[in-house]
Amino acid sequence: MTLSRLTLVGAGPGDPGLITLKGYQAIAEADVILYDALVDPEVLKHARPHAILECVGKRAGGPSWEQEAIHNRIAELAPHHEHIVRLKGGDPFVFGRGFEEVEFARTLGITVMVIPGVTSATSVPALAGIPVTHREVSRSFQVITASTNNGLLSEDLLKSTALPGTKIILMGLSKLKEIVDLYLKHFSGSLGIAILEKGSSSEQRTISGTLENIVHRAQLAQVKAPAIIIVGEVVHLLKNQTVYGS
Repeated sequence: MTLSRLTLVGAGPGDPGLITLKGYQAIAEADVILYDALVDPEVLKHARPHAILECVGKRAGGPSWEQEAIHNRIAELAPHHEHIVRLKGGDPFVFGRGFEEVEFARTLGITVMVIPGVTSATSVPALAGIPVTHREVSRSFQVITASTNNGLLSEDLLKSTALPGTKIILMGLSKLKEIVDLYLKHFSGSLGIAILEKGSSSEQRTISGTLENIVHRAQLAQVKAPAIIIVGEVVHLLKNQTVYGS
């Protein structure tokens, strides 16, 4: 049996230039790379010529691997390969279930190393020209997943209305109207909100507006996932806004 090690690598928000040097080094040394669906193909070009490359990603609306199936694949590969890289989008510990894979690998006696990634939660707003904090308008930010496994708005999202600062909502596009309706109960309709579509890619778009008009603008722009929603006064700092509709 081969003595295996697993390296959990954060692939960043999408742009292949936003992976760490340490992440690229792990990719170049790997015997097997199990990668997410949103990983840019350019990243995989850094793999060894004979490395095994398998997509085990999860993508809304498309074929997806269950978490248990990913665990099982790691278990199948581990006895035969010295170095497995699990390449996950963003940062593996930010809504990525990365720690579950770490825990599972350790139960098999596999040595695990984690290489953090650039999370889309802060990097995509920055690329769009929106600071998540600003000393004059926002001194904190919350990163929130939009819904739970049962399809309801998450409890953390509901509680976020009582907190100051910027709200960064991941995996929430399909719940946009519910999110807007929730915030309209607690904030002025003029509060800034933006949808950041396909962040860090060549197709990145920003659809910005207010709580009063963002649903209409999103419909006109035909926004598609992956997308991040950012709510707060920092949105009004955005210059050269890309506005769809009126």
